Amino acid sequence: MISEEIVHINGIPKKLIVFLHGYQDTAEHIDKKSQALLEIRDVALHIPQAPYLNEIDATKRQWYSMHRFDPNDCRRSTNSWDEFIEYYNRMTLGLEEASSYLLDYIDNLLNEYKLSYEDLFLCGFSQGAMLAIHLGLMCPYKMAGVVSFSGILAAKGYAEKHLKSTPDVLLIHGDVDNTIRFRALDFTYDALTALGCKVQKFVAEDCSHRIDSSSVQKAAEFIKARI
Repeated sequence: MISEEIVHINGIPKKLIVFLHGYQDTAEHIDKKSQALLEIRDVALHIPQAPYLNEIDATKRQWYSMHRFDPNDCRRSTNSWDEFIEYYNRMTLGLEEASSYLLDYIDNLLNEYKLSYEDLFLCGFSQGAMLAIHLGLMCPYKMAGVVSFSGILAAKGYAEKHLKSTPDVLLIHGDVDNTIRFRALDFTYDALTALGCKVQKFVAEDCSHRIDSSSVQKAAEFIKARI
């Protein structure tokens, strides 16, 4: 289902980085933010474009519908943390549907480069970060690492029941993020640690729901340390 992507190759690919964009977002946006990752030697960086047009803005993309699970975007305005988490717990079906075609895409890339899941770093921003975490936990093979920019562990109950792998994870979150609230950083850190993952976290200071240069640099350091 994925027929569009942006690809950068530096040297002879011995590792693969796949970077998933967010909801109401595009691969081109991620490409502009990923400069520090392009400096890693012997790595192929693939930034796939989600196959679905976004339900709010048809010039952008989505991995799955958010309105299917939260039709009025109430997760953004609720004052209750428990209600906020519950909206993301409803997204299991969307995560699983997107995972099915993303795993096919990743399998094809690994075969193309003659690499294994131990050579894969899966990164994502926002909705892409939720997918990256979900895929890392649900994949039957342990990945080299997962990097979440402004994400959250969605479908936590499902992950606890169906866990297949415990990758190393780097969680990056802006301290003034009001889209996926900053509290999601500690929530996700605690949950993934309890599942058995080795987790690091990085706070991007004065950063809202976006990717800043310090965050990408931290992601590059995380990946380099595992090569």
